[in-house]
Amino acid sequence: MADLSDPQIGEAYQDVRSDKSETNWLLLDYESDRSDKLTVTQTGTGGLAELRDVLSDSKASYAYVRVTFSNDKESQREKFILVVWIGPGCKVMRKAKISVHTADVKQVLRVYSIEVPAREKDDLKEDPIVVKLRKAGGASYDGV
Repeated sequence: MADLSDPQIGEAYQDVRSDKSETNWLLLDYESDRSDKLTVTQTGTGGLAELRDVLSDSKASYAYVRVTFSNDKESQREKFILVVWIGPGCKVMRKAKISVHTADVKQVLRVYSIEVPAREKDDLKEDPIVVKLRKAGGASYDGV
């Protein structure tokens, strides 16, 4: 099991969810290569583009992101995504634990529209994710 006992995880989660905060993503990383304890290593206000820049190719990480997009000319929507990042250089033993640990992470980062498994930074381009969010959001009046 992953250790998500750090109170900063809950605080960062609430900060990303808050309409009053500019923070729109958080990143959870393992304390060390041998540890199953997850900690908040970064938060940011630059969305998916900023998150992509900070992900490490040698790590497995989890991110929670608020994505804002226009649904039509008059409105904007906000949806949340859970990113499960496994960098191309991630160690085999860490990769083996990811599915079990992801279930633990979902118990803490509970509210999200879609899960995005990412193996390359290009998997976190905003446009394809917005298309998935629109499809997951139900009724679409703009032909998407």
